[in-house]
Amino acid sequence: MRRAISTLLVLALVLAGAAVWRYDLVERWLGPDAAGDDPAAIAPPPGLDLPAVLAPGEVAAPARAGALSPPAVRRALRPYLGDPDLGRHVLAAVAPLGSGRTVTIGEGAAVPASTTKVVTSAAALLALGPDRTFDTTVVRAGPRRVVLVGGGDPLLARGPADPGEAAPYPPRADVEDLASRTAATLRRQGVRKVALEYDAGLFTGPSASPHWEPDYVPDGVVSPISSLWVDEGRPADGPGRVADPALAAAQAFAAALARAGVQVTGAPAPGTAPRSGTPIARVASAPLWQLVERVLLVSDNEAAEVLLRHVGLAVQGEGSFEAGRRGVVRVLEEAGVALPGTTLYDGSGLSRRSRMTPAALIDVLRLATRRPELEAVLGGLPVAGFTGSLADRFVQGPVEGRGRVRAKTGTLTGVASLAGVATDVAGRPMLFVLMADRVKRLDATDAEVALDAAAAALGACRCG
Repeated sequence: MRRAISTLLVLALVLAGAAVWRYDLVERWLGPDAAGDDPAAIAPPPGLDLPAVLAPGEVAAPARAGALSPPAVRRALRPYLGDPDLGRHVLAAVAPLGSGRTVTIGEGAAVPASTTKVVTSAAALLALGPDRTFDTTVVRAGPRRVVLVGGGDPLLARGPADPGEAAPYPPRADVEDLASRTAATLRRQGVRKVALEYDAGLFTGPSASPHWEPDYVPDGVVSPISSLWVDEGRPADGPGRVADPALAAAQAFAAALARAGVQVTGAPAPGTAPRSGTPIARVASAPLWQLVERVLLVSDNEAAEVLLRHVGLAVQGEGSFEAGRRGVVRVLEEAGVALPGTTLYDGSGLSRRSRMTPAALIDVLRLATRRPELEAVLGGLPVAGFTGSLADRFVQGPVEGRGRVRAKTGTLTGVASLAGVATDVAGRPMLFVLMADRVKRLDATDAEVALDAAAAALGACRCG
């Protein structure tokens, strides 16, 4: 028996040593220094001749951000910006990422349309920080009364994505989840029946800009702007927008609360959450940098207007159109962006009364290349021929533009614009703005094609 036990012990020690060697357990258990010498310092076995280890070279040459050649830029743009489909008022500016001369074509300012969203997004990131989120909460306001409080989440959803559907980007909080959390808390407190009020008082002033066309809201072009809504004010079924987004959100929440086991007595009514009220549930939006990416990628009008209101709250202490636009100007001027000749009336670019110079847009884009907190401004720009509002564009003109151009589109009746970044065939990145705001109605699509081709020509040129 003693001999058998001794044999088993020896065998166990041999197997343990093999396991330690086979699975590198000394380093895992005792740290890297316990395993002995650095493997790179161990000589190869006899007869094996290995080359010396060298520092790796560059995988690709770094982007060349040198000065631009004005004649080269003008030659690239001239065949396309002279297209009569663009009308009689065409402006352009092209600039290097760093210091250097900006090449300009035309003078003055133009209607920016949705390129305004670049300005709004940059101001929101500067004023609030890229990691800022927006909460939607439920507050206990009495023994049998709760208040749904809107926190200005622009992408708050009615419910999660249907099974089998791809999850949206960015991730979205939803009132179904909020109702489930609320019901769980109420049931623990012995409450099975409540009256529901809703508070959308975070934003003030008119819900539609007085500088928009009067039919925008009635015709469902854009929702009334609210700090409380679901699906950006769209109905559960069918097209268009709901007349009262906050009420529709409260109704959706009430239905979800009932499904979660808490009955809502009566119809949801507007109210104000008491300052001393206790929050019993909350859901948070995606961080602001992801919201900005969404706004720029798909040109989201409603979300851009919500961001404008948040800028107003952060800078002016008021969540209105007027406070928002004044806040945007103040934040950007403090960051060093010059805005002479620029007047903005909203955050989305729907207003035809807004004016912006190409130089102002260039300055905002250049600021985004220098401030880490503005990374989402460039990261959210659609890629020509591949993503977002540029997915189905850039089908004509120089093929080099596809993938070499990232830009925010701007489109209104009679207006076409692009603002973004192009990289020429020598790897030189450049900022550009192209604007035309006297396009004839019948030439609108052709005007977009002409601007796409002009931007693509920057990607195809050697502009240094």
